[in-house]
Amino acid sequence: MKLNCKPYYETKFGATYLGNSLELMAHIPNETIDLICTSPPFALVRKKEYGNVDADEYIEWFKDYAAQFYRILKPTGSLVIDIGGSWIKGIPVRSLYHFELVVALCKAKEKGGLGFYLAQELYWYNPAKLPTPAEWVTIRRERVKDSVNTIWWLSKDPHPKANNRRVLKPYSNAMKNLLKNGYKPKVRPSGHDISNKFGNDRGGAIPSNIIDCCTDKGEIGQPILIQENLSEDLVQPVNIISASNTASNDYYQRRCKEEGFKPHPARFPQALPEFVINLCTEPGDIVLEPFAGSNMTGRVAETLQRRWLAFEIDEQYIISSKLRFEENAPLVVEPPTDLPKLTLENNNQNQQGVQLGLF
Repeated sequence: MKLNCKPYYETKFGATYLGNSLELMAHIPNETIDLICTSPPFALVRKKEYGNVDADEYIEWFKDYAAQFYRILKPTGSLVIDIGGSWIKGIPVRSLYHFELVVALCKAKEKGGLGFYLAQELYWYNPAKLPTPAEWVTIRRERVKDSVNTIWWLSKDPHPKANNRRVLKPYSNAMKNLLKNGYKPKVRPSGHDISNKFGNDRGGAIPSNIIDCCTDKGEIGQPILIQENLSEDLVQPVNIISASNTASNDYYQRRCKEEGFKPHPARFPQALPEFVINLCTEPGDIVLEPFAGSNMTGRVAETLQRRWLAFEIDEQYIISSKLRFEENAPLVVEPPTDLPKLTLENNNQNQQGVQLGLF
């Protein structure tokens, strides 16, 4: 993909640009992006080296970006924002800024909002997250460890492009046995009537809004068992992404150390963009990451045969992100096996993008 300015580096399916994403998005024509998947700087109490805005200024700061997001998204496109919560400085009380943000984004335009819909909320559970604020968690012991980021899935239309069949999980052994032996319809204690259709084989389990990759196989959308003896046929994947981002010996970290590059300190886990890209796009669609950091989104999009654009304001992070696309770099996700490989010549899904000069 190409804008009307020179990319810092290009790949077969995408390009990374150095600069402020507000300025770079001005080069993107209206309604041409299928998915914006991003993790903007959070409104944290402590300042980070990559820059972050105070909670009381965050919504006004973000609105300029959101207006551009709305303009460039296709009518059926999605905006997926990973945003961590924060605390009020000096007291063990949570900030409401990320809730206030989604309210502002989803308020009707005639009422001063951006006009998005909240399609659904997802959650990223990071079991390796540090126990902060230490004052209230590890010293005074007044609060528990905060290990979850909220992910807002927003859209311009109540029915954005999405298909949960693309993120189905393999059935458990118990569910396979149920499909084989049949299921007896019954009413659950909650009053829900489980019909005999529950025993139909539909090719996989529909994931809920928990995305989990902390299993031996690194799968996303793994079932979360609440109690040990719970019947597995009633357990479904949920809307939490369970993934650590603290790996110190992965390819990206190792190559940064070898080259003397500065790695990004707050990296996406691959499970998040993998789940969202599969859910909301098809091969050939266009994915934008406006706060690219280490560009995990671009790396996942490349492997999944999506066109992508990545914007990053810090040149050092762009330099190190290029390591993810080295010839010998291992794939972070499995490429699609049931679809023909796309090429610049045979992709017919984005002819509009070609005409608009995006490629």
